[in-house]
Amino acid sequence: MDIDAEKLQQVVLALLYLNSFGEGTERRAWKSFPWSIMDSLHEKGYISDPANKNKSVWLSEKGAKLSEKLLEKLFAVK
Repeated sequence: MDIDAEKLQQVVLALLYLNSFGEGTERRAWKSFPWSIMDSLHEKGYISDPANKNKSVWLSEKGAKLSEKLLEKLFAVK
């Protein structure tokens, strides 16, 4: 599958804004996702419990399949 890099960059930039804080153009962004979203994904069975010392989470079988479908739906070059 070929990925539209521009679309992917735009989504990452939007997610960085979601995680940003500060005033006006003086903003900083966390590199991780909001805990509320990660907890929700865990509650739905898509990922392992994010509340640990690891910097990564495991995708469940269901989460891996859905994430692959979403990647193709949102970013595949058509």
